[in-house]
Amino acid sequence: MSPSFVLPTDLLAAVLRPGALTEWGLLAALLGLSALLVRLLRGPAGSSGASGTAVPAVPAAQREPSIWFGEHLVDGVLFPLLALALAYLCKRLLGLAGQPVAVFAVAVPVLLSLAIIRLSVRVLSAAFPGSQMMRFVERSISWLAWAATVLWLTGLLPVLLEWLEEVQWKIGSHPLSLRTLLEGTLLAGFVLVLALWVSAALEARLLRGATGEQLSLRKAAANVLRAGLLFVGLLVALSAVGIDLTALSVLGGALGVGIGFGLQKLAANYISGFVILAERSVRIGDIVKVGEHEGRITDITTRYTVIRAATGREAIIPNEALITGVVENLTLADRQLLVQSLVSVGYDTDVDGLRERINAVVRGVDRVLPEPAPATHLLAFGANGLDLGIFFWIADPENGQANVRSAVNLAVLDLLRREGVEIPFPQQVVHQAPEPQPPRA
Repeated sequence: MSPSFVLPTDLLAAVLRPGALTEWGLLAALLGLSALLVRLLRGPAGSSGASGTAVPAVPAAQREPSIWFGEHLVDGVLFPLLALALAYLCKRLLGLAGQPVAVFAVAVPVLLSLAIIRLSVRVLSAAFPGSQMMRFVERSISWLAWAATVLWLTGLLPVLLEWLEEVQWKIGSHPLSLRTLLEGTLLAGFVLVLALWVSAALEARLLRGATGEQLSLRKAAANVLRAGLLFVGLLVALSAVGIDLTALSVLGGALGVGIGFGLQKLAANYISGFVILAERSVRIGDIVKVGEHEGRITDITTRYTVIRAATGREAIIPNEALITGVVENLTLADRQLLVQSLVSVGYDTDVDGLRERINAVVRGVDRVLPEPAPATHLLAFGANGLDLGIFFWIADPENGQANVRSAVNLAVLDLLRREGVEIPFPQQVVHQAPEPQPPRA
């Protein structure tokens, strides 16, 4: 048994002795100071951004949870980190002064576990919002952290680590122990969480305030940064577990063969995503038509593109379809879009005068651009009347076309009724054959 082993009863007696009240009071003061510092850094009604500047105050229900500050001030990462730093500093100072530190000996590992739990939970929740699997991962991390804290406080942790070190086996010529595997797995998880945190922070900073072409470029840069950081984190994690990185050459060859056969579609979609973001042939916010899907692009990821239709339905289009297929981009050169409507009038109508009046009425409809000016043309001689085409331009196609077309039709209908212009309807002329005459005698 390790000489540092401490029975729980001895530990409980040490923290509950009368002389420990001073330590408890000092610990409470440190926790209060940490909460005050977090509140000052976040601001009274807002939150501090990554650059340290204060974000304008927003309602609590609309405030996005922060990794540093959380939702309720003390459930973020910053509070346990500040409390841990102050508690550790106080423990060192009391130890140098020869004062008992039983309470801080318990508080430091507890705060460390709390900081690890908060960091893991907040980062994973931000990286994978709404994932049901993350709840299981969060509970597992919490149980592991608190179990390690109990083992640390009772002195059983060194004993357990020595036993894990004795369980060994070989992978090729490299010896590997259960302790190394466990420590490497924990370190790998910690490194990947940090990589996700850094990539999420960089992505948020890159996408902040970006629109149009800038948004597409910054989205591409954010995807490259996330992929690069996760790749570096994976290499560090594999090295920490004890896997020889020279074996990755064999893995790379096998991966290349797998991509060449089973994963070629997936690889094509990922490559197409970077090509789309780099070429900017389609951008976030563009109105496009891909096959039977038409709408506004709301997101472009490395694998797929999301197109939101005017009905509210969203289509997830593989990026390869945007590269190899025909894409109709209604807002590539500019956001002006030509909209057309049809109306039929009687053959006895003064078409030239009516065209001018229709153009004037359409010009006064909201969202219709004055330049290029609306135009009305005689398109065909219909079976029941003269078919007129009304053409006008709008600059905000993302707000819909049916509503502005309806407004134009209502304005034209009101004009025709005021002017007494006939709006013909389908008519059929029936010719009755004469009755046959009876034969003469």
